[in-house]
Amino acid sequence: MPPEMPLYIIIGIVLLVVIWVVATYNTLVRLRQHVRESWSGIDTELRRRYDLIPNLVEAVKGYAAHERQVLETVTEARNRAAGSTGSPASQAKDENAFVGSLRQLFAVAENYPNLKASENFLQLQKELANTEDRIQAALRFYNANVRDINTRVEVFPSNLIAGAFHFTKEEFFEIEDAGVRLPPQVKLQ
Repeated sequence: MPPEMPLYIIIGIVLLVVIWVVATYNTLVRLRQHVRESWSGIDTELRRRYDLIPNLVEAVKGYAAHERQVLETVTEARNRAAGSTGSPASQAKDENAFVGSLRQLFAVAENYPNLKASENFLQLQKELANTEDRIQAALRFYNANVRDINTRVEVFPSNLIAGAFHFTKEEFFEIEDAGVRLPPQVKLQ
């Protein structure tokens, strides 16, 4: 065996390790960007929902003037959720309160047949249902990306690179109350 052969083997091993470190680092960066991008998607859909709510409240207000407390609760919860900029856990808490207040709003709407038949109200309900579906899709996408990066951050040997370059686990967007996990029920009849 030529004397330079062990040197080539060592250089080859070092080169493979360097390539693995760079590839793992780039994968972690890519996953972190996917998480950020998917969070942006959630934010976009939530903003869309927040923009629909004032119109929905106004439509109900005309029919249910004596239901002022419910309307104020929805408005306050919407404003709190729209202004929430903390971690996914803190934003999920605000979203839980907001969805709960929306349920109250739709319960009030059940008591007013003319409101339920209103073309404006029906269109707003349709838009809200569509937005809720889009929010759920965005949440699934976000949580899948969080799962992917968290797996990479925790499993060996990529956890060595994650620790060395300060990659951390991301938070899932989770809803605590099982009743809030259901979309708002809208009954038109």
